[in-house]
Amino acid sequence: MATTATPPTPLESLVARPRAMAGLGALTIAFSSILVRLADVSPSTAAVFRCAYAVPVLFVLAGLEDRRYGPRPLRGRGLAPIAGVLFAIDLVCWHHAIDDVGAGLATVLGNLQVAFVPLMAWALLGEKPGARVLATLPLMLSGIVLISGALEAGAYGDNPTQGVIFGIATGLSYAGFILALRAGGGDLRRPAGPLFDATLVSAVVAVAIGAVIGDVDLVPSWPGHGWLVTLALTSQVLGWLLISSSLPRLPAATTAVLLTIQPLGSVLLGVIIFSESPSVLQLAGVVAILAGLVLTTRRRATLSEARQGLP
Repeated sequence: MATTATPPTPLESLVARPRAMAGLGALTIAFSSILVRLADVSPSTAAVFRCAYAVPVLFVLAGLEDRRYGPRPLRGRGLAPIAGVLFAIDLVCWHHAIDDVGAGLATVLGNLQVAFVPLMAWALLGEKPGARVLATLPLMLSGIVLISGALEAGAYGDNPTQGVIFGIATGLSYAGFILALRAGGGDLRRPAGPLFDATLVSAVVAVAIGAVIGDVDLVPSWPGHGWLVTLALTSQVLGWLLISSSLPRLPAATTAVLLTIQPLGSVLLGVIIFSESPSVLQLAGVVAILAGLVLTTRRRATLSEARQGLP
C-alpha cells in the first residue's frame, strides 16, 4: 500500500532554500538602523535593550539546541565574553554614527568589517590577505572620505565627520566580534547558543558603557521600547539566525551579492522613511565602499570555492 508523503512545513521549506534564508536575513537586518531611529533613545539605551529583549528568546533556542546536541564545549563558551564586549562596543558606536550621519550611511560604514576581518586576521592570526583585499583598500578609503563630507560643504548629517569616525570604530569592533564568534561557534547546527552567550554579555557591557558615558536610561518608555522589542526579535534574533544558518550552505560567491542587501537596503529605507538626502559625493562614497566590499568578498569566495571543489 503506497504511503502519501507528508508535505514539508513552511520552516522546512525555508531551510531547504538557503538563498531565500540568507536574503530574508539580510533584508531583516537592513531595518536595524531604521528601528533604532524610530525608537528615538540614546545610543547606549538602544544597545542595552536590543540585546536584553533578545536574551530570553535566544535562551530558549539555545536550550533546545543543548537538549538535542548536548552541552557545548567550554572553549567555545569561553570566547563569549570577548565577543560580547566587542559587540557592545560595535552597537554603541554604530548607534552614535546613526545619530551623526543617518541610518543609511551609518550602515554602509558599519559594513567595512568585511575589509577589516581579513586585515585583523592577518595581524592577529598571521593569515595574509589576498592581493585584491589590499588593492581595494584605497577604493574604500576614498568612499570613507566622501561620506565624511570633508570635500564639500553641506554634506548630509548632523556631524558627518564624527559619524565616519564612529562608523570606522563600528567596523573594527564588529570585525573583532565576528572573529570571536566564529572561533567559538564551530558547530553549524547550533547558531543560537553562541549568539545567546554574546548577546547576554553585550547587554551587561552596554549598561556599563552607558553608565560611563552617562547616556543610558534603564526605565522603559513607550512607544520607543516597542520599536526596540521589534528590533530585538527581528534583527538580533531572526536576522542573525537566518544568516548564520544559511551562508555556510551556500556557494561562497553568493555572499558577495547578499552582502550588499543590508547597506543598500538601509540607504533606500532611510531615504523613503526619514527623507534622508545624502549628497552626490556621499552617494559616490557609498558606491565606492559597496564596490570594494563586493570585490573583496568575491576574491575570498573564489579561494574558498576552489578549496571546496564548488562550481
